[in-house]
Amino acid sequence: MIEIHNLSKQYNGQTVLHIPELHIPKGQSFGLVGNNGAGKTTFFNLLLDLIRPTTGQVINKGIVVNRQENWKKYTSAFIDESFLIGYLTPEEYFEFIGELRGWDKTKINIFLENYKEFFNGEILNQQKYLRDFSKGNQKKVGLIAAFIGDPEVIILDEPFANLDPTTQIRLTKILKNLGQNKNKTLLISSHDLGHVTEVADRIVVLDNGKVVKDIPTTPETLQELETFFTVQ
Repeated sequence: MIEIHNLSKQYNGQTVLHIPELHIPKGQSFGLVGNNGAGKTTFFNLLLDLIRPTTGQVINKGIVVNRQENWKKYTSAFIDESFLIGYLTPEEYFEFIGELRGWDKTKINIFLENYKEFFNGEILNQQKYLRDFSKGNQKKVGLIAAFIGDPEVIILDEPFANLDPTTQIRLTKILKNLGQNKNKTLLISSHDLGHVTEVADRIVVLDNGKVVKDIPTTPETLQELETFFTVQ
């Protein structure tokens, strides 16, 4: 589904990311972990053509992402609050994303019914603009909007950040359910080793822009990661 070939990014002559080869098959739940500055967000930005690579290619379902745009039809993402439109209400924002993805208002409303527990009565019918919500509630809107349109590829950067413990648990359940759909490829970066190992089939560790671990998730994975980061 996603192929990486000789991918690198440099700023002012300094290499912040270099991944010679990486393949993420269709239907995999892929977890990306690493300390601050490891290159996680840079990698996701390259996947989404938000920045251009210094060398190499990102191929999404056979399409080189910085040469064509057809991959956008089946790929969605939430990286941070800059993806939101602050002067819209959540309802308006969901409808806006729905229009881009070919869903009408009725289909959006039916879809949102599935996330009432996740929203916890704090998102819909609040008569508030997105800019006036807390960071956590903005995150809720952005995450659920990324599922609109039934995308094949979903990319989420630090989805658990700024969420309270109850919401993190609910999000874990949502992501695990998505991961069981083998028509969807889920990519998640996180500092939360517990949640990401619970959700992902495979964990890749970035350190100084390089892949230093690439392991399938097992009952021992969390301990292995905790040991790795303890000695860093």
